[in-house]
Formats: sequence, structure tokens, C-alpha cells
Amino acid sequence: MHIAAQILVALVCIIHIYIFLLETVLFRTRGAKVFGIPKSEIESRAVAMSNQGLYNGFLAAALLLGLVYPDPAMAKGFASFGLLCVAVAGIWGAVTVMIRVLYIQTVPAALALAAVYLL
Repeated sequence: MHIAAQILVALVCIIHIYIFLLETVLFRTRGAKVFGIPKSEIESRAVAMSNQGLYNGFLAAALLLGLVYPDPAMAKGFASFGLLCVAVAGIWGAVTVMIRVLYIQTVPAALALAAVYLL
């Protein structure tokens, strides 16, 4: 994988590690603020957000495997799978939650995917 593609995949991976942390271990503090959750709803949403965060952790894991897997074909497969999942999740998030999700998740994933296949 070209170095520019690796950098973009790493960026998307870091974004999803951060989202994972916000939705799991940091939800009751920083996460709720970032997502604009009212204080009165933090406890009732904590379990669902933690579950959602776990999925973002799995996406980050696929991307990480795409960066470190020793077989280049398998690495490209992991990166492609992770990036496609992130892009689709971002589109869904933009439709169901807020348009900003499209720019935070889908745009970086699409750029990284383009780099993986075009560079």
C-alpha cells in the first residue's frame, strides 16, 4: 500500500479509536458533551452508546489490521473492508443522526479508499 494510502487509513483508524473511547470509557464525561447528550439522559443512553462504541472499535481493528498485516493482499482486504464499513456507517449516521457524521466518517474513509486503489 502506498504511503499516502497508509497515512489516510491510519487517520481513519485514529478517528475511530477516538470515537470508540468517546462512546465507551469516556461517555459519561467527554463523550456526552461531544455528542450533545443532555445530562438527564446520560445514564439511560450509556449502555447503548457503549455497544455502539464497541462496533467502532471493531472498525478500528480492521483498519489496524490493514496497516500491519504482513501479507499485502490480506492487508488491502482488511483496509478495504474497514473503510467501506466506515463509509456506509457514516452515510447512515448522516441520514439518521446529523449531516456532520458524513464529513467526520464518510469523507475520510472515501479518500482513504480511493488512495488504497488509485495510488
